[in-house]
Amino acid sequence: MDRTLVVVGASLAGLRAVEAVRGDGWTGPVVLIGAEEHLPYDRPPLSKGYLSAAECPDPTYRDEDRLTRELGVELVLGTPASALDLDARTVTVGERDVGYDALVLATGSYARTLPGTDGLAGVFTVRTLDDARLLRGALRAGSPKVTVVGGGFIGSELASAGRALGLDVTMVERGPTLLASAVGPSAGQALTRLHERHGTRVLTGVRVEEVLGDRRVRAVRLSDGSEIETDILIAGIGAVPATAWLEGSGLSLDDGVLADATLAAAPHVHVAGDLARWPNPLFDDVLDGPMRLQHWTTAAEQGARAARNAVDPAGARPFETVPYFWSDWYASRIQFAGIPTAGDHEVHVELVAGDHADGGPFTALYRANDRLIGALALDMRAEVMKYRRLIAQRADWETAAELARTRREKAAERTST
Repeated sequence: MDRTLVVVGASLAGLRAVEAVRGDGWTGPVVLIGAEEHLPYDRPPLSKGYLSAAECPDPTYRDEDRLTRELGVELVLGTPASALDLDARTVTVGERDVGYDALVLATGSYARTLPGTDGLAGVFTVRTLDDARLLRGALRAGSPKVTVVGGGFIGSELASAGRALGLDVTMVERGPTLLASAVGPSAGQALTRLHERHGTRVLTGVRVEEVLGDRRVRAVRLSDGSEIETDILIAGIGAVPATAWLEGSGLSLDDGVLADATLAAAPHVHVAGDLARWPNPLFDDVLDGPMRLQHWTTAAEQGARAARNAVDPAGARPFETVPYFWSDWYASRIQFAGIPTAGDHEVHVELVAGDHADGGPFTALYRANDRLIGALALDMRAEVMKYRRLIAQRADWETAAELARTRREKAAERTST
């Protein structure tokens, strides 16, 4: 009898899981379970171009015929999985128990919400297609004042989308600078200047104490006592892994689902995407524990590897990756490869190209001990991928510095001619 692969989570990681095994020749039944009614769709544009584009784009990856007929997938959409029985090897979806021989969990995460905003109109998060559709309509209703809470990449993309529509946008970040945990304080300050150049008001070192309004948001009161009038309040304060349905299942849950280097969380169960916390072998010399990533690239790569390991446990391979993500603000592209922190190891950041004093193009490298661990670039799109390859090779700092010198010399020659 053919073995059945069940994939829980019909987003990018789940889709890539299905595509990978079918591409490898897997002929057994495949069931793809998704909480939303939508077919798998591309999430990153939802906080970027989807909000500001004149025409509403379709973010769906594949049509239903491609999934069901060409890939032979049974779709179970519109109802979230509610329980996992490891002994019986079943996933409960509504009133149905779906049996599996191999299981990939890729249920992703959900957006954090601001306390005290339940039932208050004008308050938004952006995690799903339905979220984005609602916000897109609200941003086009008159000329609203927009407040974005959270100075990470999602908050920055939302602020950029609001400014692209000509709206009055204020960002509120409780930390001393935007993106301090994602890229470090000095680079965060450089990227903050990009916002300011485009007319976004940025407030740091303050937090939202109270959201004011009766049935609809009217203003927010900050920790310094000031108030900001707002018509639209957007929470960009991070996401929480969707593990509540797995409580009591026997899996180890700790800010995600804990897995080994092959992404195995239990016999016959593998994890991928926002849900997965696993020891990345590539950084075993600078990190003491597992990592959890919320990047498009990682979700795609993990989904494929988790499914391959799930259907062929004897040939399971560790999953190692150089994290990579990009973010589009205004007309600029920010890219980061690697990791910005390294546990107890001190990380040094060195500018190797450009000048970030005025928010212009630059490249910065991150070093822990004598190893290159990260690279950040603003509007220097060809640079980061070269350093990503070095990070994958565990290159030392001198190798990275030599590449940076060579790049600067070539750039100077082009300029002089």
